[in-house]
Amino acid sequence: MTKTFFNTEFALIQAPMAGVQNAKLAVAVCNAGGLGSLPCAMLTKEQLISELNYLTCHTDKPYNLNFFCHTTPNYSKQQQMDWHQLLTPYLAEFNIDASGFSTSASRTPIDQSVLEIIAPYKPPIVSFHFGLPAKEIVSQIKKWGGQVWSSATTFEEACFLKENGVDAIIAQGIEAGGHRGHFLSTNIMQQPTTKQLVKQCVTLDVPIIAAGGISTPEDVTAFQQLGAAAVQIGSAYLLSNEATTSEFHRAALKKPHQTVLTTLFSGRPARGIVNRAITELGSMPSHVPPFPFASIAMTAIRARAEAAGKSDFSPLWCGQHFVVRDGVNASEITQLLMRGWHN
Repeated sequence: MTKTFFNTEFALIQAPMAGVQNAKLAVAVCNAGGLGSLPCAMLTKEQLISELNYLTCHTDKPYNLNFFCHTTPNYSKQQQMDWHQLLTPYLAEFNIDASGFSTSASRTPIDQSVLEIIAPYKPPIVSFHFGLPAKEIVSQIKKWGGQVWSSATTFEEACFLKENGVDAIIAQGIEAGGHRGHFLSTNIMQQPTTKQLVKQCVTLDVPIIAAGGISTPEDVTAFQQLGAAAVQIGSAYLLSNEATTSEFHRAALKKPHQTVLTTLFSGRPARGIVNRAITELGSMPSHVPPFPFASIAMTAIRARAEAAGKSDFSPLWCGQHFVVRDGVNASEITQLLMRGWHN
């Protein structure tokens, strides 16, 4: 069988999904013939080393490490006060004292100290969300032979990534679950569907990976026919045995549901299942602080609500066109979806 441009049997990348997976899912997809991904943006340096050791000890196949490369904005006391004012009913409901909440970012972009941790492992692929890091970081990854990928949510972003030397572009359509990878424009209305975006991006002389709303072998076939070099799939793995998806999240996925783009849980648009928080506050309230600071207060409320057995304030990330496949392992999901890819 012909190998992919990233040296795997299958032209499938398991989307990195922070909060619902660890290296176990990545290993399962790697060993099934796809490209497993490890989300690294929320890991401490000690956790990153531990996960990397697990990953490299349990598979000898190519893998992907994914990092955020956003610019961390200022978070003023006024922004915090406005946010806490909006959340006052819920802070009171769960008896939470917000006066001691941190103003430090919970998600930090990749930097040189992180690069020095991963460099000895020489990961074959390092992918980015929210643009690209400093050119020096990109250059160092390429020096050890690694490929550099990043997400684009518009054709303009795809052109930017190509001009800045990426080895592949992940064309993330509006249907995709989790955080949007946008970095040139925050205007959601400008962001096309996966099909529209892939059609535009395949005109560029760089491999295009279709991402967003891909849930069946027929979807995979359709994107291959459009000229995609591979597909990236996340939500299809949420109910897999290897995922760490919470029982609250699994229960919501199994029920009929609606997804929307919301800034409520982190400050950046992300697609998730509508729950009480979104219904009562709106999907994009005006006083949400910038990413990632919204998550500080929301995480505290979430923890109290989940302790009471409710997912009312949990970020239940999920893409559109979700298909329930409960109790299925990641290898079976990978092989099922790749029936739609024809060499």
